[in-house]
Amino acid sequence: EGKYPTKKGVRQMQVESLSWFPGHMTKTRRMIAAEIGHMDAVCEILDARIPLASRNPDVDELTAGKPRLVVLNRVDQADPGQTRRWAAYFREKGYAVLEANAKGGAGTAQFAAAVRELLRDKLEAYAQKGQVGRVVRVMVLGIPNVGKSTFINSFAGKACAKTGNKPGVTKGNQWIRLNRTLELLDTPGILWPKFEDQTVGLNLAFIGSINDEIIDKTELAAELADFLMTHYREMLEARYQLVPGEKYEPYQVLEQIARVRSCLLKGNELDLKKAANLFLDDFRSGKLGRITLEFPDGREQNKGAQV
Repeated sequence: EGKYPTKKGVRQMQVESLSWFPGHMTKTRRMIAAEIGHMDAVCEILDARIPLASRNPDVDELTAGKPRLVVLNRVDQADPGQTRRWAAYFREKGYAVLEANAKGGAGTAQFAAAVRELLRDKLEAYAQKGQVGRVVRVMVLGIPNVGKSTFINSFAGKACAKTGNKPGVTKGNQWIRLNRTLELLDTPGILWPKFEDQTVGLNLAFIGSINDEIIDKTELAAELADFLMTHYREMLEARYQLVPGEKYEPYQVLEQIARVRSCLLKGNELDLKKAANLFLDDFRSGKLGRITLEFPDGREQNKGAQV
């Protein structure tokens, strides 16, 4: 008792650490505002594991009135049952929805057709005016590290948008012509200016949308262990040999991971920092299983997310 930070202390530390707003993101907001008038539609890339936390609330205001295609990316890592429910949730909001795994290419082939369906009325109106084959322009938006550039590359057929596994790889607007009638404007990732709800900040940190260098990853891993013990305990038991039915506090889960994965310091002391890194890597890579951190019927945990 008292050996590790309390849950409240961990969360407060994380929220303070995660409230950041780099200057290039302020610039991105200005670029979006300047270009949105020339767009026919907006494509918003979300992480299927955290569909609300990976939505920047400013986007709704910046793109008001534009038809929206929501792409639930990384569905291969998300709980399939929850993904179906999220897709239904966003469709109820009036958005078109595309489920995708950009890294593997699944779902990306349907992108052009989804855009045409979204803009069907507009394209028919163009055709009636004799403007057949008019170029459709779509702005692609997403917070850092949701796989936006990978998504674009996967259906463009070549590496036309930079990709990376660190937030902030895309530094400026990039026009990409997919075919004779469809052009995309790829924008840098735009993160929230402030996290009103601590759970939103933590969920973003869990998937790697926050720079790990400003976070205590051991405490972050303890928070993730706490959530997974409640909602996906069987996955932790299977991978880290937790005893079914036995009570584990979050840091006890990390200790068990350290034992199973032989994360040891001198004198056989458990190396919780190394265990935390392995645990976060297992989650982010999908090795733990298909996990969703937010549920459509439990949105009280996502108070900071606005739809």
